[in-house]
Amino acid sequence: MNTRTNTTNKWMDFLWEYGMITAGTLLLTVGVYFFKYPNNFSTGGVTGIAVVLNGIFPGLTRGMIVTVINVFLLIVGYFIVGKEFGIKTVYSSLLMTFSLDLLEKVYPMSAPFTSEPVLELLFAIFLPAVGSSLLFSTGASTGGTDIVAMIIKKYSNMNISKALMCSDFFIVVACSFVYGIETGLFSFVGLAAKVFVVNSVIEGIYTSKYFTIITAKEHEKPIMDFITVTLKRGATVNESFAGGFSGEPRIVVLTVLNRSEARRLKAFVKATDPHAFNIITNTSEIIGKGFRECM
Repeated sequence: MNTRTNTTNKWMDFLWEYGMITAGTLLLTVGVYFFKYPNNFSTGGVTGIAVVLNGIFPGLTRGMIVTVINVFLLIVGYFIVGKEFGIKTVYSSLLMTFSLDLLEKVYPMSAPFTSEPVLELLFAIFLPAVGSSLLFSTGASTGGTDIVAMIIKKYSNMNISKALMCSDFFIVVACSFVYGIETGLFSFVGLAAKVFVVNSVIEGIYTSKYFTIITAKEHEKPIMDFITVTLKRGATVNESFAGGFSGEPRIVVLTVLNRSEARRLKAFVKATDPHAFNIITNTSEIIGKGFRECM
């Protein structure tokens, strides 16, 4: 029974992970094809390189440039970052390449959707940034300078957003020379906003709930059993407290859960001890078993 349950859980985790990768890749593709390419915005990445090189060498298609660079960097990332990263990124990279080719055939873009470059820039920033964030949260990437950023992060103390800024900055500078200062300035704004959105979304994904539960001694066992057995999470109990008004003994339970687990625990504590005092805070830097590995 346990073996079957573990197998089912692994498949669910696998489907969830690759569902996130698929959603992230498609969001990124839509933002690039419909909003970034038609306006010649270059906010970094291999697609940004493709925009710049296509302006210099019109005979080279953007799809061709993306494919060649991605294949090279995928090989490098496979050996440096690891096998698992390579498999996920190959899947995402191939999906993006296929999606871009399909869109070119189904819905060719000869001009931007609107005559409002600021509006177009917002979509060119937001969609790829959220897509990239979903990919990073699973340890994947669509390839390109995302791989460079993750390699920099692996061998330095820089976080992903700073690594992206370093790897993409010079691409945006080149855009200013190829397409003019106006497009270059839009691209600089886009790069800064992309880094901010990526960092914000990643922090949101990793946000957990830190519980401090103050309750009566007789409620210790049901609450601890719910955390450790039902939710399969760890918890710490401190029994050296007394209520300030009643003077009766109180215990303090400390635990950290993800958002869905937090909702379940909050409801259980309320049903078990309506007078329990709960302090629930958001935190995104949890390092340890069941959360992020020690860095």
